[in-house]
Amino acid sequence: MAGKESKKRTCKNPFYSIQFFVFCQGFLHFTQLLTSSYMKSSISTIEKRFGLSSQMSGFIVSFNEVGNTVLIIFVSYLGSRVHRPRLIGCGAILVSLAAFIISLPHFITEPYEYDRSVSGVLFAATTLGPAVAFLLGAVTLRFYVDINRVPIGEIGINHKDPRWIGAWWLGFLISASLVALSSIPYFFFPRALIKQEDPQKVITLETVTKDDFVEDMNAKAHEEQNLSFTQFLKMFPMALVRNMRNPVFVVVVLALINLSGMVAGLATFLAKFLERQFNLTASFANMLLGGVNIPAGMLGIVLGGAIIKNCHLSLRQAAAMCIFSMALCVLFDIPLLFLGCPTQRIAGLDSTGSSKTIQTAAECNKMCSCSASAFNPVCGQDKIEYVSPCFAGCTVVNLIENTNKVANFSRCNCISVKNALGYAVPGSCGSQCAHFLVPFVTLACISGFVASLAHTPAFVMILRSVRPEDKSFAIGIQFLMIRVAAWLPAPVLYGSIIDTTCLLWQKRCDKKAACRYYDHTLFRQRFMAVQLVFEISGFLCYCIVYLLFWRKEKRALQLEVIPQE
Repeated sequence: MAGKESKKRTCKNPFYSIQFFVFCQGFLHFTQLLTSSYMKSSISTIEKRFGLSSQMSGFIVSFNEVGNTVLIIFVSYLGSRVHRPRLIGCGAILVSLAAFIISLPHFITEPYEYDRSVSGVLFAATTLGPAVAFLLGAVTLRFYVDINRVPIGEIGINHKDPRWIGAWWLGFLISASLVALSSIPYFFFPRALIKQEDPQKVITLETVTKDDFVEDMNAKAHEEQNLSFTQFLKMFPMALVRNMRNPVFVVVVLALINLSGMVAGLATFLAKFLERQFNLTASFANMLLGGVNIPAGMLGIVLGGAIIKNCHLSLRQAAAMCIFSMALCVLFDIPLLFLGCPTQRIAGLDSTGSSKTIQTAAECNKMCSCSASAFNPVCGQDKIEYVSPCFAGCTVVNLIENTNKVANFSRCNCISVKNALGYAVPGSCGSQCAHFLVPFVTLACISGFVASLAHTPAFVMILRSVRPEDKSFAIGIQFLMIRVAAWLPAPVLYGSIIDTTCLLWQKRCDKKAACRYYDHTLFRQRFMAVQLVFEISGFLCYCIVYLLFWRKEKRALQLEVIPQE
């Protein structure tokens, strides 16, 4: 009786339920990806706040993967020897602590001073975190960076001003708190999940798979516990070599590396691209990504999995599906090379010729002795943008009545309208091509949707093309290679390419800091060209995989044919 009562209590305890464990794991994935993706949603703001180049910000994003990459082998070894749920909980606490630390620079540095110079399903669920992260960025970046230090009434600029810095640190505090919350349940799960038996249950493929998963997990843990760390290290390279000799595995992973590299670059810099290309605020650019682009990718992953499951595709058919999706992705992305805005007319910056000239000082503002480091953009009455009112030669500041906000700058020597001195208004002139935004976002969404159709088929091809005993190793090797070859270098590559399109750099201690102005055409062409290279490379890899499966099926048919005597 006591045993039955104990069993009933165990069954009622949610921490002995695999369903509750999967729920907690999903929430943990959501919060962790919320944290890592929020960094990407705020990267352009962090660049401006601390004067970073795109290459440097790419390095910062890449280093997020260093810890994961270094610890993969050790976690694989320790995972079977320790209380795994508690190990996961401890890892979540570390992620939470790291997110809190990332926000520290805001609290330990001086308040921001803007330039005032005038005459001076599981796979699909993992995409939910990034989507919410960009939406969170859209909300937090509308608040001023020093909202905890400066009264709202004393802030003389709004979120549309080029000098605006949003509260980038606020999202890290929110996401860190959520990760810490998600870690709590793991300290109450048992070391191993117990197989739950119900005499009235109907045996289905789903229940058999779930029970087999629990038994297989526990059996593998028992086997691996008998291995020393040295033996484990010896097994890993053997499994690595065995799988690297599998051409299907290698080529599929190579395709995933290309696609992951593209995703890593887009996740880091697409918001910045939209900001610069279409003169959007950081908040609105993040809202587009979180509310439109990422959900389209999530829908593609779900649909790709449904097609694989319901259509019972063979491996060759799965490869054909990947080829089809990547071909469509390339076709929808090619027009994006031409959909964008030209660089606005900026006094002293000439990007039309083969060599870019930077000469903001001129005869009309010579008497003003303007600071070369000044950055307070104004749009002249002549529709030309000036780096600051000083470089526009303005001598009078007109304030809005009863406020300290600037209405306009007048008597500007460099602005001549009908033989009279013109005026300038605060802010950028923009490119005046907002009609391209909707087509661009629409095509980008369709491209992301069709590309994500290949995600689940590629994962299935890996699992079904390796030995059963190598499945766990194959997945681990796949994630290791993707991190090392895609998620680490891709943000740096994209950032370095973006930096080559800069027209005017901010200077700090005679060194380049953040970029003030970009050549929009070059930015668009080089940014999209890198994306197309990744996509075409992935397409070619899937073509090779299709040929490998075709040859394998052809060889199998030849072996089945027995010649008649």
